[in-house]
Amino acid sequence: MRTPRHDLSRRRLLFGGAAVSAGVLLAGCTSNEQTPTEAQTKAAATGGNTEPGKKVTIGFSAPAADHGWIAAITNNAKAQAGAYSDVELKSVEAGADAAAQRAALSTLISQKPDVIVLLPHDGKELNAFGLEAMKAGIPVVNLDRAFPDARAYRLQIKGDNYGMGVAAATYIAEQLKAKGVSNPVIGEIPGIESLELTQERSKGFADTLASYGLKVANRRPAEFTVDSGQQAATGLFQALPKIDAVWNHDDDQGIGVLAAVNQANRKEFFMVGGAGSKKAMEDIAADSTVLKATVTYSPSMASSAISLARLIGQGKGMSDLVELQVPKEIVLSSETITKENAGDYLKLGF
Repeated sequence: MRTPRHDLSRRRLLFGGAAVSAGVLLAGCTSNEQTPTEAQTKAAATGGNTEPGKKVTIGFSAPAADHGWIAAITNNAKAQAGAYSDVELKSVEAGADAAAQRAALSTLISQKPDVIVLLPHDGKELNAFGLEAMKAGIPVVNLDRAFPDARAYRLQIKGDNYGMGVAAATYIAEQLKAKGVSNPVIGEIPGIESLELTQERSKGFADTLASYGLKVANRRPAEFTVDSGQQAATGLFQALPKIDAVWNHDDDQGIGVLAAVNQANRKEFFMVGGAGSKKAMEDIAADSTVLKATVTYSPSMASSAISLARLIGQGKGMSDLVELQVPKEIVLSSETITKENAGDYLKLGF
């Protein structure tokens, strides 16, 4: 089993198709209630690209905070913008769905910001907006939910969804192997099924399990919320009278999953979570529930998106890289948090 490393901020950077490694951009995440800490979202103290430069107006839009991860995205973006004296952030409400967000975003183009940072309700449905903004000469930073057309964004920054599935399956398979479990029953509780990111996570999970000769016995999608997590887990428990391991894609909906565990008194299995919430890390460190690990998908990407949008607006590249421009794509690595390293990651939990 690959030993988890304390390196939440490793990214894969893409320059015209060639991937290279880069060090820390910005790390961290936050909760609904808390102001982001210095460890979670910050600008470097002095020197290089952090020195005040050309004033940059950044338009920003993300779905309303119906769970902690989305709240952390918006909180991090606002805090990061506030760390720069040369950045003005103009936020627009995303509305209840992709159509409402599209209507709200049309006002941004008329305001002519220097850059737009956008986490869409659905990347495919908002792809046309990205194309429109780019055609109007406004660079778009596509955050998390990916536009399918590379012409719709100047920069795409997201988590490694396939890698989340790989990490979760690797941990589960190695744990089952160590326990000597043959023919294990494995359950899966994904998030919103229609999203490409959910499909990528499930594919990474299934592909990696298959490499161990294992497969998912039952999947019950939720919707990234506590209530939906509880409902999905209840259905899973009814479908599978015995379970050896479960991967729940999202730590927010995992609160509901754990409630269902207690309600049904189903504690014969161990569970892996997803994203890296503070509550999940605390539970893992305490070793008091079925949750034994989580795989990261950090909302720190919003902090990095604002910093990189600023550089794009100022016509600068990343100071530690040779290239003169900000990369085209950045993918955050998904790391595995266990009891052994939860204390290191706890300050980054959202």
